Amino acid sequence: MTPEEHAALFRREAAALGFVRIGFQPVATVERHRVYQAWLEHGYAGEMDYLARDAAQRRDPRVLAETTRTVVSVALSYAHADPVDVPLDRLLGGPRGTIARYARGADYHVVLKQKLRALAAAVATALGRPIDALPCVDTAPLLEREAGQGGGLGFIAKNTMLIAPGAGSFLLLGELLTDVECAPAQPFEPRCGQCRACLDACPTGAFVDAYTLDARRCISYLTIELTGAIPRELRPLVGDRVFGCDVCQDVCPFNASASGGAPELAPRPGYGRPTLRRLLGLGAAQFRKWQKQSALRRIHRPQLLRNVCVALGNVGTADDLPSLARALDEPHALVRQHAAWAIGRIEARTPTQYGRTLLATRRAVETDDGVREELDLALTPPPG
Repeated sequence: MTPEEHAALFRREAAALGFVRIGFQPVATVERHRVYQAWLEHGYAGEMDYLARDAAQRRDPRVLAETTRTVVSVALSYAHADPVDVPLDRLLGGPRGTIARYARGADYHVVLKQKLRALAAAVATALGRPIDALPCVDTAPLLEREAGQGGGLGFIAKNTMLIAPGAGSFLLLGELLTDVECAPAQPFEPRCGQCRACLDACPTGAFVDAYTLDARRCISYLTIELTGAIPRELRPLVGDRVFGCDVCQDVCPFNASASGGAPELAPRPGYGRPTLRRLLGLGAAQFRKWQKQSALRRIHRPQLLRNVCVALGNVGTADDLPSLARALDEPHALVRQHAAWAIGRIEARTPTQYGRTLLATRRAVETDDGVREELDLALTPPPG
């Protein structure tokens, strides 16, 4: 078969597996690797040290698989509508948090890997011979958006996401590094034009400029990758988001009619807008069950409770103080610190003797310096 026929075969099998786009690029060193390196040198990766550790590997896919002749890029859509809330959530009441769309259903790492393996197996069967094909998702040291753009999936937008015209950017990317030679696809030219909706809508101003994200200010980074305290000045800007953020995609014109999410990634009821009180009340075993077989496994329980406290500090009321009171007694100082901040924020909006009593009582027994500082700030009357 010719490279063109190989590409047609891959396209046919990819469509049968539910991929909304597929692209092909001859293996080569990544031309824009220098841009990635410069981004790291500016410190924009924050605590994501793994990005620097494997930076050199990301320059050439052949480091992962020497026999690679073609980088096959695929896109799987997760553009689903918000899930329906379960009765339990409604009974608990109170304000709700927001979980990013990609994390509302099954773990995409597992789904993508399975589909990529199925794609390789289908192509091998059609060719009547074994093929070398290494499936990769975002855990592999590969610049997948560069591969997707070079392979003709779409173009990298000003918000650094890959947009596939007609499918939008609510896409999960995967790659097959294969020894099968496929005819290359025609890359897309950027189509953002003068639009800067994503840049202007970012709640925390995380974009240094078009095409450059300072992850240290990104809500997805703050709620998922950051393991310590969320910077105090950024907490009010996080809003009700407890895992990730979709704002820069929600406002993108290319996503105005995005649909056709893969059934395997359909959101589970109660995972789009969960009750914050429910999340704050999750014990260790309940937390493990809550995050099981989902991308929510990326964070630990103290991180989630930290995020929920921040959300309650932003949208909660005096009715949420009993839940925060329990968080104020959590064994993890990270949780206590943010619970103190949240109580202080609610107190500033609607002063109650109960909130101040909670803070003062905890202050009398607190031993952690970071929590003590947060308690003191929360107990300090606002100026004027």
